Amino acid sequence: MSEELHVSEEFLAKYNRPGPRYTSYPTAPVWNDAFGPDDLERVHEKSDRAKAPVSLYMHIPFCESLCLFCACNVIIQKDKAVAPPYLGILKRELERVSRAVSKQRSVVQFHWGGGTPTYLTPPQIEDLFGATRQRFTFAPDAEIGIEVDPRVTSRAHLETLRKLGFNRLSMGIQDFHPDVQKAINRIQPFEMTRDLISAARTLGFDSINVDLIYGLPHQTPERFGHTVEEILELAPDRVALFSYAHVPWLKKQQGAFATFLPEGKQKFEIFRTGMLKFLEAGYLYIGMDHFAKPGDELAVSQQNRTLHRNFQGYTTKAGADLYGMGVTAISGIQDAYAQNHRDLPSWEKAVNDRGIATMRGYHLSADDLLRRAVISRLLCHTIVIKDEISREFGISFDQYFAEELRHLEPSRDDGLVLLESGEIRTTWLGRIFIRNLAMVFDPYLERQQLAAKPLFSKTL
Repeated sequence: MSEELHVSEEFLAKYNRPGPRYTSYPTAPVWNDAFGPDDLERVHEKSDRAKAPVSLYMHIPFCESLCLFCACNVIIQKDKAVAPPYLGILKRELERVSRAVSKQRSVVQFHWGGGTPTYLTPPQIEDLFGATRQRFTFAPDAEIGIEVDPRVTSRAHLETLRKLGFNRLSMGIQDFHPDVQKAINRIQPFEMTRDLISAARTLGFDSINVDLIYGLPHQTPERFGHTVEEILELAPDRVALFSYAHVPWLKKQQGAFATFLPEGKQKFEIFRTGMLKFLEAGYLYIGMDHFAKPGDELAVSQQNRTLHRNFQGYTTKAGADLYGMGVTAISGIQDAYAQNHRDLPSWEKAVNDRGIATMRGYHLSADDLLRRAVISRLLCHTIVIKDEISREFGISFDQYFAEELRHLEPSRDDGLVLLESGEIRTTWLGRIFIRNLAMVFDPYLERQQLAAKPLFSKTL
């Protein structure tokens, strides 16, 4: 299989171009500020009548220091006096959102992201979680996860999280090589990470996920291979192997190391090195940038073709309405998306004024829903069965997508996809460049590519 994963510079020049990660379709640049709080409240009402299960997301934006590679919405603040006022506003938003969700609906997933949620103290975590428990009904087997930073997460944090019912941890590692860590301003020794994972296992967390990034300054295939070998010693349940998104026009701090970044074929070889080591160790390649142990829910869900994708990436909780809370948080409910204000003062004012803080959003059309299903099944299952889509949406797949199927022919010729009479199926190489295949079904891209600056990072 390793022979299938050799590519040329010409191939990379053709396929390594800006494109969405498709945590939603249509993607965020399509959304608009004509969608406001009134629209979200109507979506809330419709959702509650439908009685779908619930997924909750809370955004904790604060970090103690800036990782130079980061393109997330974070607030760098060493003075933790900022946390109590933020939590007070967040609980107001929580109270308002909870009024739109019937207690008969079960919360099947609850995720805290950031920023660094363990920026909060254990008592603050306990208080916020308790406020949520009071207002929502949690399923007995709810997946309750949190992103943690080993540099600031203590044993007391872990004990509090486990006592409250958190059962999944996700932690950033990125790379263990000292030169890489120094360049990205994230000093995190192997021993620190090992000890945190060991403590989490002792406390009984069900799943431990780690994030790595390839394409960082000073990385080489050999150096990254050593990092992966150390990761294998830690035996995480899931691994996300993200491509570094170089977007200095959005995040100025990234310009500091532009001259030290691996590009083109070298960057591909870094990913290839990691991928092969994980596969040789028995992990399954879920697709794009995710790996999981064979017994993990993510792997089982993909095999059952029930895997789903939302703003947290791959998830097993298909069919749940996602309610996002906190500055910049995103909701995906029924046939609509809504995003909160991205700056703290605007979010605070909006919550104080009416309890919710919608900055922009979007109602999906019938065509959007159809294309979302195709893109989601391609990304999650690596296969699209045409008859399923045709029956579900009352169309003839080959007729509706005749132009898209023609546009996939060059990718077929390049070994990325198999175009058969009844299905579209990705190859091993196609899984790596699966975003490119999904982009064929996205009619909004042509207009977005006319923007003065790229809206998305490159696919590799």
